[in-house]
Amino acid sequence: MWATPTLETAVATVAALLAGTPAVPVNPASGERELTHIVTDSTPAAVLTAPEAELPPTLRDLPRIDVGVDPGDTTATPVGTEPDAEAPAFVVYTSGTTGPPKGVVLSRRAVAASLDALTDAWQWTGDDVLTHGLPLFHVHGLILGVLGPVRVGGALHHVGRFSTAAITAELAGGATMLFGVPTMYHRIADELDHDPALVEALRRARLLVSGSAGLPLRDHERIAAHTGRRVIERYGMTETLMNTSVRVDGPHRPGTVGVPLRDVRLRLVDDDGTVLDTSDGETVGEVQVRGPNLFSGYLNRPDATAEACTDGWFRTGDMATRDTDGHLRIVGRKSTDLIKSGGYRIGAGEIENALLDAPGVAEVAVTGEPDDDLGERVVAWVVPDGERPSPEALAEHVTRRLAAHKRPRVVRYLDALPRNDMGKVLKRALDG
Repeated sequence: MWATPTLETAVATVAALLAGTPAVPVNPASGERELTHIVTDSTPAAVLTAPEAELPPTLRDLPRIDVGVDPGDTTATPVGTEPDAEAPAFVVYTSGTTGPPKGVVLSRRAVAASLDALTDAWQWTGDDVLTHGLPLFHVHGLILGVLGPVRVGGALHHVGRFSTAAITAELAGGATMLFGVPTMYHRIADELDHDPALVEALRRARLLVSGSAGLPLRDHERIAAHTGRRVIERYGMTETLMNTSVRVDGPHRPGTVGVPLRDVRLRLVDDDGTVLDTSDGETVGEVQVRGPNLFSGYLNRPDATAEACTDGWFRTGDMATRDTDGHLRIVGRKSTDLIKSGGYRIGAGEIENALLDAPGVAEVAVTGEPDDDLGERVVAWVVPDGERPSPEALAEHVTRRLAAHKRPRVVRYLDALPRNDMGKVLKRALDG
């Protein structure tokens, strides 16, 4: 599927499910090398696209099916019986940060289980109208943001390209739910001081949901202070769909991603594989999950599938702490956000949240780099807001809020942080 943010993509998604044919959503901004890999790996039989779309050369040799959206067009006929629950529904390719993208095979069982679990956690019903401006080539925008409303019998108003004006109009016009990523909520928070219409529109919303990366506490607090509404976070990934969420009928914990969803089992594991039973909010472990939400495997990569799983548990590579009430707090990726300094295991996320409260900091990313004495030292990459804050001031700011060993030993200044299409910071692109 040439997954432009259009009605044709939504129709193509439902049509593929009705036909019992697994669909491969493709980012229209994909580079030639990435697209060639996806086509070679997944060997698609055809490409579904909006009629006016101009396809890149890599796709032009495939049979092209232009998707119609005329309500009177009923030429497509569903399969006679529902395919087996384990039949693949989608093959979604990962970002490929550690090599060529891997095709994640998602079964109909996994999709249905995740959507039904979110329906329970969010009390999502057919009366809800969801609005968002997310891309439609990944789990967040396509599976949750298109199939979620279809699953519950509700409605979706997709704004095409995100803007605060478009979101204001939809929420003011009756939309009850908003999906977004932290970059979008940051833009919303920046507008609240001088946009009373946006403030009032957010107050009308039943549910504001952020995902795909952690929402900084500063933005949580700014939105709550202006609107009285709390943004809830959830946690998932392509291979697992949704794992946890803050529940609408449970306590709100800003900065956490909530508790395990229905039928999802979750554990934290130490470096040596020991399961951590502590729930002190401080002990960091790798998140492992199992349940009906898990993927079926990587397409054509049984080796990678076996490497990612242990006795039925999927190793997410995400590091987290768990509170006494079971709420999970993601502190970062094991590969890029876990810093081992002076014998301590430090999560980059909590330092980033602390630094975002510092005067003169617009954006920040925290990484580790080798240090002869400490093993690794904490490095802060700062986008200044006006005059540069000094490294000494930033270190002192962190020390007042967190343990001294978590302070940045090095500060580097940037004009902007490198980010992907979903607003996630590309920490592998940061170097000395």
